[in-house]
Amino acid sequence: MCWQYSGWQECKVKLLKVQRQAFLNESRELSEAEYRQLLSTAQANGNERLYLIMLTLCGTGIRVSELPYITVEAAESGRAQIRMKGKIRTIILQKELRKRLKRYAKERGITNGHIFRTRSGRPLDRSNICHDMKKMCDETKIDSDKVFPHNLRHLFARTFYAIEKNLAHLADILGHSRIETTRIYVAVSAAAHERILNRMNLVV
Repeated sequence: MCWQYSGWQECKVKLLKVQRQAFLNESRELSEAEYRQLLSTAQANGNERLYLIMLTLCGTGIRVSELPYITVEAAESGRAQIRMKGKIRTIILQKELRKRLKRYAKERGITNGHIFRTRSGRPLDRSNICHDMKKMCDETKIDSDKVFPHNLRHLFARTFYAIEKNLAHLADILGHSRIETTRIYVAVSAAAHERILNRMNLVV
């Protein structure tokens, strides 16, 4: 297919198709080991709130903007109803996560509503969470380009897909309208792809 300008043949050009990126940018990929290191550091520093926030984001796959839907009521029932972008979806809270969220809320006298809040009772701002995560980079020696809330959502997606190869189900869990968006989340790195090729043992 070609396009031309004002009927001029000399200005005719072909459309260029750009293929979707096949591999994940490894410099931006947060590994499970690095995630666990961030959790351990937050705990060691006595930052229970940040520890639980990271645990919740990575354990459910929700967006950081959806944290206000993690409420005392949701922790009690084991279900969080997320209402975003004109859609409603249900997020399952694991038994161990529920127990930790309820204990955290009880210790801080939070009896209802969102669990992660400021001293004034307002929902935490994304920038505050991101700032607290970045502060751990020097201590953990993890590249700061990898450490931000949305990367925990990506780690959830890759881990889920490694166990259950169901892209449509994962798209529903993440709240994606287009499955193409979900494909980006489960892309593997070039190094991981090479390991798969080696396991195939076809180059003999």
